[in-house]
Amino acid sequence: MKKILLLAAAAFVINAQAQIKMPAPSPTQTITQEFGLGKLELTYSRPSIKGRQLFKENSELAPLGKVWRTGANAVTKLKVTDAISMDGKSLDSGSYAIYTIPGKSEWTIILNKDANKWGTEYTEADDVFRITVPAEKMKEPVETFTFQFANIKAESCELHLMWGNTAVVIPITTNVKDRIRASVEKALGGDNVSPNVYFAAANFYFEWDKDYNKALANISKVTTANPKAYWAFLLKAKIEKDMGNKADAKADALQCAKLAKEQKNEDYVRNANELIAKL
Repeated sequence: MKKILLLAAAAFVINAQAQIKMPAPSPTQTITQEFGLGKLELTYSRPSIKGRQLFKENSELAPLGKVWRTGANAVTKLKVTDAISMDGKSLDSGSYAIYTIPGKSEWTIILNKDANKWGTEYTEADDVFRITVPAEKMKEPVETFTFQFANIKAESCELHLMWGNTAVVIPITTNVKDRIRASVEKALGGDNVSPNVYFAAANFYFEWDKDYNKALANISKVTTANPKAYWAFLLKAKIEKDMGNKADAKADALQCAKLAKEQKNEDYVRNANELIAKL
């Protein structure tokens, strides 16, 4: 009977331990960023310094000159859904591991095709490419290892790495303008082109290509097809302003404000008045 009770107590202790959940010492984070015509998804584990040395010769954390998994636990994983370039090096869509080699004034960034490694496992033969970027010093230290996407633009962004007093910036670019232009031209060449297509084309030629003549030609088709499209008159006014046609820009901005007020869209009324004030 005593033996049975001891076994039951032991089972209870094991079961209780199995149910205890503790915070991860290096919690995992996944950050996703829409970029170009695709997405960037980064998954990594975030160790904290906790008084230890890092980025030093033979330091406990990420010693200088040695390949680092760039985080803790599993390797840092970057998923790319559309082709990009890192510092001029092309990277097709897919999943990759990011390793780094910390240095005093610059870091080596390694993109590796095996994104399923754990811990310190690393196979140089699987490298896709390496780039070198400067390492900068920050005034305020960062306790927990941090990645973030920053300075997001249509065809460029940056991946920032920050830990301790060190910051590293990895430049990322993509080429979507040529593909958008091809899509626009194909749509414009179709049968029964809708005002929505002309509006999108005008936006592209104005914002991306800076081809104001094409932009004006397309937006004029929208305002002709729909004389109450206040949003189209605002874009038309912006195009005319940049072309130096201040009189036409003012007339179309006033038309935008009038139509928008009739349709109770105060945002466009305000935007039109702001444009007029800049003429």
